[in-house]
Amino acid sequence: MALKVELKPGERFILGDSVITNDDQRTRLFIEGDAPILREKDILRLDDADTPCKKIYLMVQMMYLAPDPTPHHDLYFSLVKDVLEAAPSTADMIDDINNKILTGDMYKALKQTRKLIEYERELMGNVKSA
Repeated sequence: MALKVELKPGERFILGDSVITNDDQRTRLFIEGDAPILREKDILRLDDADTPCKKIYLMVQMMYLAPDPTPHHDLYFSLVKDVLEAAPSTADMIDDINNKILTGDMYKALKQTRKLIEYERELMGNVKSA
């Protein structure tokens, strides 16, 4: 079954190792195959990875897009270790992300990492208001 992607004018997405930019009108694409796909709203740029959990997201994103994710594992697990030491309450979420990575379900790992970023935002908000 094909994946349906609807793009707004000027919207971009990554398909495999290519960036595709829509023209000036709404477009609908049907994509068949198993190349990694990331919509612009799900792409985190290096400059925007300004918190520990966003850096984890960036690493999961890189693993998702890479033909071989293993070169990114060392940095990923180093970042995870730092987050777990600073915020042990993230352990269940990180375990879930790790399980998804280990089973090759990288897109779901990305989605779960978004939840980790939201949790980090909550924690940081609590620190600032305390």
